[in-house]
Amino acid sequence: MTLPQTPALSRRGLLGGAGLLGGGLLLQRWAHAAPTDPRLPAITGLLDDYVRSGKLAGAVATLGWGDAPPEVVARGTGTRGDARPLDENALFRIYSMTKPITGMAAMILIDEGKLGLDQPIADFLPAYAHMNVLVDPAGPVDKVVPATAPITVRQLLTHTAGLGYTIIQTGPIRDAYAAAGIMPYRATRVPLPGFGEVHTAPSLAAFADNLARLPLVYQPGTRWSYSVALDLMGRIIELASGQEFSAFLKARFFDPLGMDSTTFQLAPADVPRFTTNYVVADGRLLPIDGATNSVYLDPPAFPFGGAGLISSPRDYDRFLAMLLGGGVFAGKRVMSQRAVDMGTSNLLPPGASTAGTWIAGHGFGAGGRVGLGDSAGTYGWSGAAGTIGFISKVGGVRGGFFAQFMPSTAYPFDTAFPQAVRSDVRARLLAQHKVAA
Repeated sequence: MTLPQTPALSRRGLLGGAGLLGGGLLLQRWAHAAPTDPRLPAITGLLDDYVRSGKLAGAVATLGWGDAPPEVVARGTGTRGDARPLDENALFRIYSMTKPITGMAAMILIDEGKLGLDQPIADFLPAYAHMNVLVDPAGPVDKVVPATAPITVRQLLTHTAGLGYTIIQTGPIRDAYAAAGIMPYRATRVPLPGFGEVHTAPSLAAFADNLARLPLVYQPGTRWSYSVALDLMGRIIELASGQEFSAFLKARFFDPLGMDSTTFQLAPADVPRFTTNYVVADGRLLPIDGATNSVYLDPPAFPFGGAGLISSPRDYDRFLAMLLGGGVFAGKRVMSQRAVDMGTSNLLPPGASTAGTWIAGHGFGAGGRVGLGDSAGTYGWSGAAGTIGFISKVGGVRGGFFAQFMPSTAYPFDTAFPQAVRSDVRARLLAQHKVAA
């Protein structure tokens, strides 16, 4: 999720360093050697630079491999002026890093036979059986043609269903989405110039119903276009599982993984661990959602499967470790190997175009970008407020970066963090080689 009407909010190059992590040989060698030096100089230097200079109030990075606990680098505080230092238990708005969790929840149901990857979603939501498509993505909403194919589960998981997003779309369809409450995200209680107002449908069922009445932006299966698809996936998960979406996530992920701090609403008791979100403007950090009076203290209109979760570096690392472990965490199976392998593979429909998009040259799996070629085996996504999470199955490595600033493109962490990971991996390998010699 990124904020509406804000310039340069692209995730282009997300995990641009994923290719650095997928180089195979380097990480294969590291994965089979026990780490001997706990220091992470490049990651530490990156965080020190941004926190000491005042560009960030604070940040936390995690780096783990295999089933070992992650190494953690934490600098600064969650709110400028606070005395409490950040650690791996601090709470962050992870925004679109919610999408891989929702995507993997769907993979569980596919593995259990309750959903089909290429099943039309109209089997669960009949209102989607006969959709219309805009003649011009930015044109009038009454200029439409019939959809030439049904929307499928695969297309929801990979942003190829033809759905829109108010943070992406321009023209009348954006206004139509806003009027219908198709705005499944929140950022602040305070109206900000240029950010627009957010009015969200009152329930997940109403969200799905309202969305079905609007035309698609593209023909289903033809183009990758960032969208509200993972939010709609939450409704499909409810109908396929017979559980409320948030209850399903808790039962299948949060409880078995011990993700005790991952939630759609901030508990008052957790305020001391929560961070303040800032907007970067003219080189300054301006608070837009304070830790003590955050909009996340209010219940959301519904659990946003695309951008709604709060989590901690510790918690999200457990989710990543489970994926890296083929569905197993701490000796307990949470997902099947088959479900993980499928969800972290390239699920883009044949012929779907990615030209000119944020994932050009890459694949897309269940809610996250998938590396191809030299970066094969990588999977992950980022969040609008400066968070990043990824795995490299080839090297058995997982990484997380957590800060709170908007727009996420204000600082180049999408490339700088993976580059720091690569540097520290190389340093570790060299040190091990010298010891072995």
